[in-house]
Amino acid sequence: MTVETQPVSAPSEIVTSLRGFVAEHGGSAKAVIQPVGYVGVRITVVAEDGVLGDRVVADLPTAHAVVAALPNVTESDWDREVTSIVTPRRGHWQKMAGWVAKQTRFPKARNER
Repeated sequence: MTVETQPVSAPSEIVTSLRGFVAEHGGSAKAVIQPVGYVGVRITVVAEDGVLGDRVVADLPTAHAVVAALPNVTESDWDREVTSIVTPRRGHWQKMAGWVAKQTRFPKARNER
């Protein structure tokens, strides 16, 4: 028995947005592919300057197709090389924290002081 697989194409709007992000932040990046349950698969891009960007796609084959379509972007894991260059944008913690960011009793993020 043979299993035929359909070729997976990368969604052009996601490739375009990530290509622009990488170009704005140094021209090269590492991409970490992370399944996030029923929602799909998150592609987190760590640009050359350490800024994070991400997009979510439907499944793993689509995520791999997106990374393959991006020049100067290599697939990686959350290893020491990648985590050591991560420098979130100013205000990133607040965007990610949502309503919790408006609380006054929590300490500020390291890069917000």
